[in-house]
Amino acid sequence: MLEPRSEMKPVNDIGTAESAWKSFYKVGGVTALLTVAVVLAEIGITFLPGVERASQATVTVIDWFTLFQDHWFLGLRNLGLLNLIGAVLLAPTFLAMYSAVRRGHEAYAALATILFFVGLAAYFASSRAFPMLFLSGQYASATTETQRSLFIAAGQAMLAEGQSRAGLPLVEFACLVISIVMLKGNVFGKATAYAGVLGNVLLMVVEIILTVLRTLPGWGMAIAVGAGLAMMTWYFLVSRGLFQLASSSRRLADIAALG
Repeated sequence: MLEPRSEMKPVNDIGTAESAWKSFYKVGGVTALLTVAVVLAEIGITFLPGVERASQATVTVIDWFTLFQDHWFLGLRNLGLLNLIGAVLLAPTFLAMYSAVRRGHEAYAALATILFFVGLAAYFASSRAFPMLFLSGQYASATTETQRSLFIAAGQAMLAEGQSRAGLPLVEFACLVISIVMLKGNVFGKATAYAGVLGNVLLMVVEIILTVLRTLPGWGMAIAVGAGLAMMTWYFLVSRGLFQLASSSRRLADIAALG
C-alpha cells in the first residue's frame, strides 16, 4: 500500500502559519505609514502661526494651565502627545516585524519586542500630558484660593520633575536591535535595515545630548533632523516590506490549499 505523500505537510504548515499573519502584516504596514504621518504632523504644527510664541510663553504652571484652557491640543502636543500616538501606532508594526524576522533569529527578535513594550509602558507611565490637562481643568473650576493653590502646587511638582522621556531610549534601542536582525536576515532589504540602524543610533545620540545639556544646540538639532529623516525612511520601507509579505503569504496559502 502506498504511503500518503508527506512532502506536502511542511508546505501546508507554513502556508497556514503565514496565512494567519497575513492580515496582521497589513495592519503593521498601515500603522507604519500612519507613524510617518504623525512625524509630518509634528513638523507641520511647529510651523503654524503662533505655535512657537505660545510654546515659549509657558514658563510658569499658570502659563501651562492657561495654554490648556485656550488651546488644549497644543498643550498636549507640547507635552509629547504626538510622540505617544506615534509609539502606539508603532506597536502593531513592531509585532509584525517580529513575526517577519523571527525565523533563525527568534531570541534577538523576542528580546527586541520585549524591550520595546517595556519602554512603551515606561514612557506612558511617565507622561505629563494628560495629568496636566486634568489639573488645568480642576484649576479652572476651583472656587477658592486654597483649591487653586493646591492645583498650582501639584502642577509645579510635575514641571519640576520635567517632561520625562523615560522609556524612549529603550524603545529606540529595541528598534535598533530589530533593525540589526533585519540586516542579518533576508526578509527585508538591506536599505530598510540600514535606515533603521542609522535612524535609531542618531535618536539615541539625541537622547544623550538632551540628558547632558537639557536642550538641543544647533548641531544637536541637525542630528535630530537627520534622525527624523532616517526614521521616516525606515517606517516607509518597513511598511512596503510588510505589504509585500502580506501578498506573498496569500500566494503561499493558495499553494498550500492546492496541495
